[in-house]
Amino acid sequence: MSKKVLVTGGAGYIGSHTVVELVKSGYDPVILDDYRNSDPSVLKRITQIIGYEPTHVVCDVCDQNRLEEIFKTYSISGVIHFAAYKAVGESVENPLKYYSNNIAGLVSVLNVLKQNPEVSFVFSSSCTVYGEPMGLKEVDENTAKSIPTSPYGYTKWLGEQIIGDLFISNNRLRMMSLRYFNPIGAHQSALIGELPVGKPNNLLPFITQTAAGIHEKLVIFGKDYPTVDGTCVRDYIHVVDLAEAHVKAIDHLLSLKNGCHEVVNVGTGKGTSVLELVHAFEEENNMKLNYTFGPKRSGDVIEIYANVDYAHSLLGWKATRDINDGVRDAWKWEKSIRNIQ
Repeated sequence: MSKKVLVTGGAGYIGSHTVVELVKSGYDPVILDDYRNSDPSVLKRITQIIGYEPTHVVCDVCDQNRLEEIFKTYSISGVIHFAAYKAVGESVENPLKYYSNNIAGLVSVLNVLKQNPEVSFVFSSSCTVYGEPMGLKEVDENTAKSIPTSPYGYTKWLGEQIIGDLFISNNRLRMMSLRYFNPIGAHQSALIGELPVGKPNNLLPFITQTAAGIHEKLVIFGKDYPTVDGTCVRDYIHVVDLAEAHVKAIDHLLSLKNGCHEVVNVGTGKGTSVLELVHAFEEENNMKLNYTFGPKRSGDVIEIYANVDYAHSLLGWKATRDINDGVRDAWKWEKSIRNIQ
């Protein structure tokens, strides 16, 4: 069987780390990216880590004809689909951009998958599909999905629906949606990490950029939520743990003789508040951050973290890194790209 795995958006944050972990596990990744939301320099960085230049194709994931050619050229046995826009705020301001790219890109990949039902498929989904779970903090895969609070969230919600509907029409397909919680950190080499285009949308890059002097201060939105310290609580998972979960997902799907459709939470199973993450960064890196509190943001979920029992039982996977690893590796990465000693 071919060990070639097509990684759409493979030059992005999670994609690049997954490419590295695929190689470590004996797979031959084929990166597909058009660099609209990533940087081509990531290829050189991946090359430094794995010791050779990975196969890469410049392509818009919405170009179905090109995708069909790639499947034939490389004898693809699995697809991990990351390629999508992911900024919640931008999706509210420009919803059509998100629907046209995220939904059309997924449908494009699935149309090719429909023609190649032997190819396994892993979808990059999100815990945003749970919305604000009523009366719950810990959510498992059977927790009811809620109405998302942003067009970005809807693209993941609809993406899962589309995948489920396709499986109903063809139960020979082997498909899995991984619902990520909050990825943080960077590769321990500091050669790849989160590289936001413009102002960061995620908390930890904003923390590291503030520490690097790019921003005057960090604003924490809300301080009187009903949580451990008044700030929102999330499940922060190290990006390398998350990447390893994708490898386990591909391992599992390729081992099956029959079709399947699975949905799996990928988190640590532990909630950490925004303020706890800030303090962990300060303590781990022996520095003081300039931060202040601002007003609550509309749509922010108060507290959510993953029940990860199913990931452990189905995939034999669980996170092995903690937030201290995440904040340390993220700062090491930030220093490397800013040439800070």
